[in-house]
Amino acid sequence: MAAHVNAGRRLVALVLAVCLSCGVAARVGGPEGRQRLQIGRHLKRLNKPPVKSIKSPDGDIIDCVHVAHQPAFDHPLLKNHTIQTRPNFHPENLFDDDKVASQKKTPSGVQLWHQNGRCPEDTVPIRRTSRADVLRASSIKRYGRKKHKSIPNPLSVEPDLLNENGHQRETNTTEQRQRSTFGSQVSPDLYGDNNTRLFSYWTSDAYQATGCYNLLCSGFIQVNNEIAMGASIYPISNYDGSQYDISILVWKDPKEGNWWLQFGRDYVLGYWPSFLFSYLADSASMIEWGGEVVNSEPDGEHTSTEMGSGHFPEEGYSKASYFRNIQIVDGSNNLRAPTGVGAFTEQSNCYDVQNGNNGEWGQHFYYGGPGRNSNCP
Repeated sequence: MAAHVNAGRRLVALVLAVCLSCGVAARVGGPEGRQRLQIGRHLKRLNKPPVKSIKSPDGDIIDCVHVAHQPAFDHPLLKNHTIQTRPNFHPENLFDDDKVASQKKTPSGVQLWHQNGRCPEDTVPIRRTSRADVLRASSIKRYGRKKHKSIPNPLSVEPDLLNENGHQRETNTTEQRQRSTFGSQVSPDLYGDNNTRLFSYWTSDAYQATGCYNLLCSGFIQVNNEIAMGASIYPISNYDGSQYDISILVWKDPKEGNWWLQFGRDYVLGYWPSFLFSYLADSASMIEWGGEVVNSEPDGEHTSTEMGSGHFPEEGYSKASYFRNIQIVDGSNNLRAPTGVGAFTEQSNCYDVQNGNNGEWGQHFYYGGPGRNSNCP
């Protein structure tokens, strides 16, 4: 009898275990369970095992990942890639010109997470992607990617219109189907807050299937252990108060053909390998500076999203946002002022631009605006 009872208990335990296992399988197999699994796999691909992790005051977690384990090397054409630790050539006259050398440098700190630590040598800082970040995207596949949209080409606009005050960053020419961009952005959809963050983006097919923000796909190779793509910039300018500049440089190494990215005077961040592009393998056909907003409001109503400081350019220094000392790197690898600069905007009552040129600031412009207002319904 005792043996029979024990066997029965074992049988009950076995049945319970099978039922519980079936219940778990059923939950995982449902739509919500499948989504959890997909997000988990995606996060595992994005978030590489860190050597060290740093909690930023803004809530971000910065993972210090070994330079050879960063997401770039998930790309099949980079499996046996030898990392280029520094460019073979810098543009001639870089920071030699007094106008450039006199640019204000953002005080030490540069990024908010620096307040709580730094990444060691041979690692790169990567903002950790959270489950909440992915859930804010329209789909797991679209996370970290721009939406494709067809917009006017500034070079195809009538000359009289092209010279009107205004600036629109995006174009849609064949040559511009391949691009790399860099600067500062505020994107609640991407980051979950309204912080001003350093960002980069690249695409080789007009945002259709390739490219992404920051290091959210394989492509850009980072070599710097001090600056994290997508991390908050600190400090930032205040309206009618302290103003802080950042310097940004993108240029092509004439020897290796890679496109390098530099932030300020001291931080060479990394490069886009030349094989990512075809048109850009030789040179860029157009360079654009300016601002961009996403109008997510229903048709017939303009977004109230601010561009720049949210104030129109005529308000000037300390109130409107600006780009100054605009220069290009020419075919001889020389840094010089551009010629034939035009401006374009879609709705100057919502956002506008004013060009200028003087001895201290070189070619420059103020830009921005409030978005929806009494003149921009």
